[in-house]
Amino acid sequence: MTDKPRNFDLILASGSTARVELLGRLGLPFERIPADIDETPLAGETPVVLVERLSREKAAAVAARRPGALVIGSDQAAVFKGEILGKPGTAERARAQLRRFSGREVVFLTGVSLRGLDAGIDDYVLDETTVRFRDLDDDEIDRYVAREDPVHCAGAFKVEALGPVLFEEVRSSDPTGLVGLPLIALARLLRRQGLALP
Repeated sequence: MTDKPRNFDLILASGSTARVELLGRLGLPFERIPADIDETPLAGETPVVLVERLSREKAAAVAARRPGALVIGSDQAAVFKGEILGKPGTAERARAQLRRFSGREVVFLTGVSLRGLDAGIDDYVLDETTVRFRDLDDDEIDRYVAREDPVHCAGAFKVEALGPVLFEEVRSSDPTGLVGLPLIALARLLRRQGLALP
């Protein structure tokens, strides 16, 4: 870390409103520029490798357009019994995912990358959160999906909304990790680059 605070144009390489809200908590001015990359997993890619690759690619894509800026890229994968779970995309698939999770644990891996081309910055951290779901019946699942419409959420729930009613327990070193941008880890990366927090 440098002796005095450094100034960067800070960019969040994401279209996620939840990530925008989380980054806003740090009180730093920033822009949001979605990376718009292909997020398809590669053949044989493990969940840990996937979230690192995608978070780095998101940051790199935006940094290529703004080389003087400091760019944050983040990606999250839900992992159930070793299988990477995508966003359900439909209410039917959301209900099916939640039925599979009933009474079981799902691991959420969130990668955060920091990239600044002109400054030679390329940093990364991985956050892991384990969610144990309650035993859920079909009526609960149907009501939840109808009310929340979590079809674009990894794991078919919105932790920032009603999602916690589905849980028995959450184990994590960072309560913001499950939402998609672990602020404890990100603040550590930013401080390493000399940004003053708070």
